[in-house]
Amino acid sequence: MNDNKNMELEKLSSKLQAITTVVSDAVQGCQGDTVALLAMLRQLEQLHRELRDGVFQESLPVNRRQLYSLLKDIESEGGWPYIERMRLQAFLTNLPQEASEENSDEVLESDRSLG
Repeated sequence: MNDNKNMELEKLSSKLQAITTVVSDAVQGCQGDTVALLAMLRQLEQLHRELRDGVFQESLPVNRRQLYSLLKDIESEGGWPYIERMRLQAFLTNLPQEASEENSDEVLESDRSLG
C-alpha cells in the first residue's frame, strides 16, 4: 500500500515539475512584455481560485483525524498557499522617476480643477 502511495506522489511530482517548466518557458518568452506577464498572472490566479474553490474544498477532511493530518502537513510543508497581489505602492516605486513626476503633476492639476 505504501509503495502505491509513493508511486502516486512521484507521478504528481513529475506532473508538477512539467507544469513548472511550461510556466517558466512562457515567462521567458514574455520577458519585457508587461501586458503578457500580467495576463499570465491573471490566469495563474484564476487557476488557483478554481482549484481552491472547487476540488480542494470538496476534498476537505470529514473527521478530526483527517483534519489533524491536513494541518500537520500544512505546517510541515510550508504553510497555506497564497497568491499575493502587488500593492499599488510597490508598483509605483518601480515606475521610472520621470513617469512618477508626470503622474504627480497630473494629480495636482486634477485636484486644482476639482477644488
